[in-house]
Amino acid sequence: MLALLFLAMVRLEITPERFAAGLLRLGTYVRQMLPPDSEGRFWFFVEALVQTLGIAFAGTLTAAILAAPVSFLAARNIVPNIFAHFAVRRGLDVIRSVDALIWALIWINVVGLGPFAGVLAIICVDFGGLGKLFSEAIEATDARAGEGVISTGGNQLHRIRFALIPQVLPVMASQVLYFFESNVRSATIIGIVGAGGVGQYLAEMVRMLDLQPLGILVFMILVTVAVIDLISSRIRLAIIGRPPRS
Repeated sequence: MLALLFLAMVRLEITPERFAAGLLRLGTYVRQMLPPDSEGRFWFFVEALVQTLGIAFAGTLTAAILAAPVSFLAARNIVPNIFAHFAVRRGLDVIRSVDALIWALIWINVVGLGPFAGVLAIICVDFGGLGKLFSEAIEATDARAGEGVISTGGNQLHRIRFALIPQVLPVMASQVLYFFESNVRSATIIGIVGAGGVGQYLAEMVRMLDLQPLGILVFMILVTVAVIDLISSRIRLAIIGRPPRS
């Protein structure tokens, strides 16, 4: 593995000299960002940041709603037919194998520039990812609970409703919260290609070397992501029944 790493660095022309020079230039950029100054655009940044959060929230929640029923079709203990199970799993793999940035470029050409394309891009990526994770959570449930429901006269729908769903619902909710955290960062990136949010400001200021407003926008993003991570982590721990870390 180390030999392959060395070969990759040689082929990609990654040298200590270039890395050191890059660090020096990065330090110059950071110094030029200080002190951060919005130059009268603070509330435009806030509006764009709220739009980014809206893209992440709408995309994540819609993808979870769509992925939940499909995940039952992808679970072996729900659909024993190997061909149906295989087809659904591979379909989810194909959808999630395309990065959100690529989906954003595709949807921009379909629906035009703006946050709608960003929401659709996140839906596509998360539908595949959440569908796979949900199905794995369903397969990991304790089969004895379902056997108990069947033994008392219940049918397969009763087994899913009263044995499987109570076991997987906390796991699903925890995974959706984690994806929302990640999508706040993804929504920032896909905005660079015109899918709404703060990404368009980031791309413009980097191109124009408008670094002091860039500094305050980066700071706003870091604070927002940190707050969301803190809140969602506590909610996730509460859902799965573990006390939050102090």
